[in-house]
Amino acid sequence: MAGYRESRMRVDGCNTVLRRGGNGPPLLFLHGAGGFGIWGDFHDRLASRFDVLAPSHPGFDGSDDPPWLDRVADLGHFYLDLMQALGLEQVHLVGHSLGGWLAAEIATRDTRRLASVTLMCAAGIHVEGIAQLDTFLLAPDERVRRQFVDKAKAESLAARVSDPANLDLVLKNQETAARLAWQPRLYDPHLRKWLHRIDRPTLVLWGDSDPIFPAAYAEAYGRLIPGAKAVVIERCGHQPNVEHPAETATAITTFIEGLSA
Repeated sequence: MAGYRESRMRVDGCNTVLRRGGNGPPLLFLHGAGGFGIWGDFHDRLASRFDVLAPSHPGFDGSDDPPWLDRVADLGHFYLDLMQALGLEQVHLVGHSLGGWLAAEIATRDTRRLASVTLMCAAGIHVEGIAQLDTFLLAPDERVRRQFVDKAKAESLAARVSDPANLDLVLKNQETAARLAWQPRLYDPHLRKWLHRIDRPTLVLWGDSDPIFPAAYAEAYGRLIPGAKAVVIERCGHQPNVEHPAETATAITTFIEGLSA
């Protein structure tokens, strides 16, 4: 791996873990509800073209759990403040799952620091009549297994969340995710009303076998965000960045580099 630097920065009274690596235009990656924002092959591939910033959200992993954190919108305002504190401009915002919901929340509020938005298997909206896997009702290891088509990768990640050494972090992340997204389950009923405000080029990137947010969710986001482009990765579940890191990083890089063509 190309490597990264890990530091802690204080924003809005919250000490936040920040991993950063690579060179180029800034790319801010927002992780999903499972946490474990470990730098992997996907991040390395992006870091060959971009200055990749991969923080652990407030309330997750090694970051503080601040008293102001009650909803995803709170995280949206936090990341607007973080980008300002770091002096970031023309940011390529990439969010996965809960992080995709968060990216959409940010982009409906203020796009002045953004160059593009990528929503990967994003939570945040509800599509009537579509069966979904309710991850809150599963044990952590089973929750992971059900998210993958590739069983070997599923077992590798399931072993990580089952490791007793990681129990405290798993429980912390689960509690924060429940606080943010328990009811309504993994969406904000008001978000879809404002997705038309996203005025930056947007990529909707999905796994074709996502059991949590099936392909109908990609189609819905594509309709609600003006000019959004959709890419579907085959033989892929809910975590394209882990299951198909090369293809996922290439899709994001191709999309971004195509904006200046």
